[in-house]
Amino acid sequence: MGLQIGDKAPAILGVNQDGKALKLSDFTGEKIVLYFYPKDQTPGCTAQACSLRDGYDDLRKAGYQVIGVSVDSEASHQKFIAKQNLPFQLIADVDKKLSEAFGTWGEKSMYGKQYMGMFRTTFIINENGVIEKIITPKEVNTKTHAQQIIA
Repeated sequence: MGLQIGDKAPAILGVNQDGKALKLSDFTGEKIVLYFYPKDQTPGCTAQACSLRDGYDDLRKAGYQVIGVSVDSEASHQKFIAKQNLPFQLIADVDKKLSEAFGTWGEKSMYGKQYMGMFRTTFIINENGVIEKIITPKEVNTKTHAQQIIA
């Protein structure tokens, strides 16, 4: 069970694609779209990132910072950002600390096999660092995710 609506987000978010530490305090006074996704360069994750890229101006006008999180490395994130022309930061959560805190890392199953993986989940964090909305794995639409957030 991870963080829920009404909980304060962790003070330390993690390290971005450039090795820079991101803290919640870096975004004081701004709303954050913190989206957790399984893997760079995969079809669903690319569709989701591109939806957020294409809706980025509208998200910024609505006061949101967008930050993606996966367990991929900084180098993988750099390639993903360059290939898809992403205008936002990606956190390299290789130690899974942030994912575990938010409850997005856990046991999954595909074709009858159990494995550990990321649950595609988006957290909307308000200007005070408090989680105000959660878009669950069953609710996330990778192709129209930016519109889901703004709606």
